[in-house]
Amino acid sequence: MTYSSRGDGSAVAQPEPDCPLEAKISYLRHPDAYRFYHARHVEAIETRLSWVFLTERHAFKLKKPRKLPELDLSTVALRRANCLTEIRLNRRLAPTVYHDALSLALQADGTLRLCARPQPTDRIVDWVVWMRRLPTERRMDELIRSKAMLPSDVRRLSVIFWQFYRFSLPVPMSTDRYLGHFRKNVEENQEAVRTRLPKGMLDRASQAALWQRTFLKTQRTLLRRRVVEGRIIEGHGDLRPEHVFLESPPKIIDCLEFDRTLRLLDPVDELSYLALECDRLGAGWIGDRILESYMLRSGDRPDLRLIAFYRTFRACIRIRLAACRLDDATAGQREHWLKRIDGYLECIEKR
Repeated sequence: MTYSSRGDGSAVAQPEPDCPLEAKISYLRHPDAYRFYHARHVEAIETRLSWVFLTERHAFKLKKPRKLPELDLSTVALRRANCLTEIRLNRRLAPTVYHDALSLALQADGTLRLCARPQPTDRIVDWVVWMRRLPTERRMDELIRSKAMLPSDVRRLSVIFWQFYRFSLPVPMSTDRYLGHFRKNVEENQEAVRTRLPKGMLDRASQAALWQRTFLKTQRTLLRRRVVEGRIIEGHGDLRPEHVFLESPPKIIDCLEFDRTLRLLDPVDELSYLALECDRLGAGWIGDRILESYMLRSGDRPDLRLIAFYRTFRACIRIRLAACRLDDATAGQREHWLKRIDGYLECIEKR
């Protein structure tokens, strides 16, 4: 179902309109779509789940109408709900970036219009997340690659994370559920790479999986203690350098909005993930300092074996995701993903 607008502002359910994704993309590629947002140029970027349209000052995200095991965006209503959830969650760490969810309306004459307030005769065929465009040159991964990340940047970012976790309420969770999450994913990681990786890489990934299984048998008390101590909170869920912008203050965007269970985590796990990604980019000192700063400010000093487990586990998750991209990759793309996997394996082997 989709919705049309009434004069009183309420919505009326309508059959799903015949407006294909290609027509929406074609419209949003053109600067005229953003005449109220002072756009002269539009850059379109396709991701796995969306299309992002960048103008000089803004970014507009259109969700793809897809239905996956972990996410259903197959209807206009579901995409609207996802847009609103994305805005709400991301305002926690980027309050001035996420503006609103805009309507993509089909007008009576058959043309599309991007607007905040549809007319009574409009039929809403989709929703678009409207954001402020952030400067790419201040993105953390770009700063790392250009060796421009400063200790002062790291200190400011450390304060942001400490404050975020400090004011996040503990989420009740059973120890069995917490341990079960890791056991399940260790096996899924291994199953995903079994038929996809070259033998040498598969052997290295299998060694990592064996180490993780052993940890879950012999050191599970370390994980249980995190639950008992109330350390599990609703975090960002996808804390990578490409989602961090070193403005003043820093902004962290693109949280994992579609599955709350994946946002329920230990802050040390989340910061270990960021440290892993910094290490893969050749700047392990950055993630290590941020994690150390969190532990110093919070007084939370987990066992180093737990940090090693979190990092290794996160690396194997990333290996699994990269391995799945090999299924339909071209020769050049395959080389890219195998290089990415090798980078994660090297990070694992440093533990």
